[in-house]
Amino acid sequence: MKKRAFPLPKVHTLLESGPVVLLSTSLKGKPNVMPMSWHSMIEFTPPLVGCVVSDLNFSFATLKKTKECVLSIPTVEIAEKVVACGNSSGRTIDKFSQFNLTPKPASLVAAPLIDECYANFECKLYDSKLVSKYGFFVFEVVKAWIDPKTKNPHTIHHLGEGQFMVRDKTIKIASKKK
Repeated sequence: MKKRAFPLPKVHTLLESGPVVLLSTSLKGKPNVMPMSWHSMIEFTPPLVGCVVSDLNFSFATLKKTKECVLSIPTVEIAEKVVACGNSSGRTIDKFSQFNLTPKPASLVAAPLIDECYANFECKLYDSKLVSKYGFFVFEVVKAWIDPKTKNPHTIHHLGEGQFMVRDKTIKIASKKK
């Protein structure tokens, strides 16, 4: 098979396969939410998640100050709300009100859970060494919640430039654990 060159600025469209998450924060009782697709599991136990948040995002300063957030996994049913959150700023609007998202109290952090999401992970900052240089926060998931009624969540995966893939098929291949 003959290969062809691929544009470097589009490499992320091939690597970003994890679900889009909604990152919620709260500062002085004011909640905010932003969609994010630049995240990665770093460790299983304790569960550590690395997240890239630009210092241009309204949530960046809140994350640095509060050192906590909630990562929520939306499904395709609210995909348009997720995109709308990304196309607006918490500096000027209350995204929860504007896009009819329901904040629910978390148990260990001030940031709200999002009721419409399949899963919610309460997170506390674990490592901030790469925040100044790359906007890379490492969070520890300290509490996890799922909707037990959702058996096969159709999560959305950002491919760049307004394109998304929806997870709708899972396969199982036998593998020997070492």
